[in-house]
Amino acid sequence: MTTFRVFIATSLDGFIARPDGRLDWLPGATPDGVPAPAGEDHGFLAFMAGVEVVVMGRVTFETVRAFRPWPYAGKRLVVLSGTLTAADVPEELREGVVVHAGPVERLAAELREQGVGGVYVDGGQTVRTFLRAGLLDELTVTRVPVLLGEGLPLFGPLGRDVWLEHLGSRAFGSGLVQDSYRVRRE
Repeated sequence: MTTFRVFIATSLDGFIARPDGRLDWLPGATPDGVPAPAGEDHGFLAFMAGVEVVVMGRVTFETVRAFRPWPYAGKRLVVLSGTLTAADVPEELREGVVVHAGPVERLAAELREQGVGGVYVDGGQTVRTFLRAGLLDELTVTRVPVLLGEGLPLFGPLGRDVWLEHLGSRAFGSGLVQDSYRVRRE
């Protein structure tokens, strides 16, 4: 069974990045916003153990494609974009990265037909698109104790209410608080 899941961090005021896309506010990030390889992963490695395919949009891909070490090693990565080309994908990543023009409903059907189990949906716009389409199953949102005041929001207009079942919370010594939810099917 294919499961579409989110694992994402936000500032306390709900932003996933600064207005220019920088992630320098994330704990352990270098000044250019690249997550540092060492330190507590807040459950990311355990989450990724259940992931076969990562789906993200072009903007998120352009932010993470320079990350080293590559956080998605061994996973197939699908970039949703109507404008990205193979030339935009760094050569060392081309074998594992596929560009898909969408829509997300078609991508979801293809992944189900392929028998893919865990799918990690990443990036604000992509998360909202999957929510609007009724395709997300689970969300894990980690709140970082910082107020950015402005930035790129995780959530925005969805066209309808999306009810969630709270699965649990986890507080870390670093001050981060993580909540996990299952999307309720009405």
